Amino acid sequence: MSTPLIQRQTSLSANIVAFCRFLRQKGFTIGSREEADALRALSTLGAFDAPEQLQLCLRATLARTYAQLRVFDELYMQYWRELDKAVDSKLKHAKEKRDQSTRKTGTPGLQSIKSWLQGNTSTEETEMATYSTQEVLSRKDFSLLAEEELSEMAAMIHRIARTLALRESRRRKASNKPLQLDLRRTLRQNMRRGGELLELAHFKPVRQKKQIVLLCDVSKSMDLYSRFLLQFVYAFQSNYRRIEAFAFSTQLYRVTPALRQRDFKSALEEVALQVSGWSGGTKIGASLHQFFRQYGNRLLNRQTVVIIMSDGWDTGDIAQLENSMRRIQHKAAKVIWLNPLAGSAQYEAKTQGMQAAMPYIDVFAPGHSVESLRQLYHRL
Repeated sequence: MSTPLIQRQTSLSANIVAFCRFLRQKGFTIGSREEADALRALSTLGAFDAPEQLQLCLRATLARTYAQLRVFDELYMQYWRELDKAVDSKLKHAKEKRDQSTRKTGTPGLQSIKSWLQGNTSTEETEMATYSTQEVLSRKDFSLLAEEELSEMAAMIHRIARTLALRESRRRKASNKPLQLDLRRTLRQNMRRGGELLELAHFKPVRQKKQIVLLCDVSKSMDLYSRFLLQFVYAFQSNYRRIEAFAFSTQLYRVTPALRQRDFKSALEEVALQVSGWSGGTKIGASLHQFFRQYGNRLLNRQTVVIIMSDGWDTGDIAQLENSMRRIQHKAAKVIWLNPLAGSAQYEAKTQGMQAAMPYIDVFAPGHSVESLRQLYHRL
């Protein structure tokens, strides 16, 4: 019996349900309970660092017999391979359509983002979607997004930021008090007794110690990136307590309270009202000097990680930028600079602002895609 055409879904959970349907056609006994188990497992694990983790998770929850285990990996690869072909065709079609749109309206990313922020959503229905589609989208430069991809990208950014924040807050250490059972350590300690559980191990959560300070450039040159980066900051802040957020262009604005709005659209509107120089010029040095003078003593210490999100184009005083960066690095535990332009293989830090800041940066990395934001966990 031939496999029917697999329809594109717009979320990972819907694609997993479609994959379960495919396995049923191959003789697997999968009902609604097994589908629910797989979705719960995915929800518990959160965002994946590698596609292989998805395969392992689904194999553990959907393959119930030895015979199913033997054929699962082959069926898994067959399923996604067929969908990859369809995705390549869809992406090629989308690129041709976007190229035509570009010739008519100019830069596709700017037009799409502005339309999306104004509440205009695309009515086009897509036909194919897979986990591979999300992988392709996660590596795509924010400035090259088509309008129909923006909502899915926003959801991905929120999931990644939430996962990173929760990972930071779920650290734990051994405890002598019977707080929470540490099953893994309990089994390991009792293996020498033949597996009898004679000694119980417990753990307690470790309180968050890192203070994170995020400074996001919202000047004209960052127009195609700042909104996505602010969305990441918004989602991160909603799940992590010790965080302070700032936006800057020609001067600095503390936007931590504004980003505590109930939804991101309201938060973005509040930030735009506060930042008078939105999409204007850039004075990174003056903004960092203002940050250090007003907030340095309160926020900067050896437990603080400072994350600067900027392309490094500075029209202000370069000496002031260098001096401010030196002071910030001296007091903070680490300075991370995410530059959206660094996502290009041809990028070189040739601007005066970037060259002045570089000696005082502990980690310099791209900040142009969901995948680059996902890597922030390892950099922290």
